[in-house]
Amino acid sequence: MANPRLKDKYTNEIVQALMDKFQYKSIMEVPKITKICVNKGIGAAVADKKLVDVGVEELTVITGQKAVPTISKKSISNFKLRDGMPIGARVTLRGDKMYEFMDRLMSVALPRVRDFRGINDKGFDGRGNYTLGVKEQIIFPEISIDKVNRINGMDITFVTTAKTDEESYELLKAFGMPFAGGKN
Repeated sequence: MANPRLKDKYTNEIVQALMDKFQYKSIMEVPKITKICVNKGIGAAVADKKLVDVGVEELTVITGQKAVPTISKKSISNFKLRDGMPIGARVTLRGDKMYEFMDRLMSVALPRVRDFRGINDKGFDGRGNYTLGVKEQIIFPEISIDKVNRINGMDITFVTTAKTDEESYELLKAFGMPFAGGKN
């Protein structure tokens, strides 16, 4: 099986570009993406347990890897939430599947967002990780709009080895992440 397109781009182009920009002494210092975590909270699952199964199924189809339900850690009476209830779905992508998902996200899914002008560059956490919120799961072509009975969003977190937000920003920008505003 051939390497994913973005993995080849990273090794052939991005590493050298970042080495030149940040003056790293070794290739091992160049930041890389270690994993992508996709998380989907399903608030209405408190009333209807089947919604979690639908959410898990949707995430599995979108990412190409089996998603698992997330379980609540404590009870909150105002939300009618009990300890141990399933309330969402998540999946962690690494390796080739991570690069394949990132490629599909940037080239197919994000351009399908209504009024898309680029993604917000304020989603960095200070440690080089970036989180992006998606409001609708129907931007992914794998999801059939006819079968969707409820529009749900999801959070997509890119976990990198970058030490600063600036390094992480440059890494993601080099991959082709469509940031809206110019940072720095």
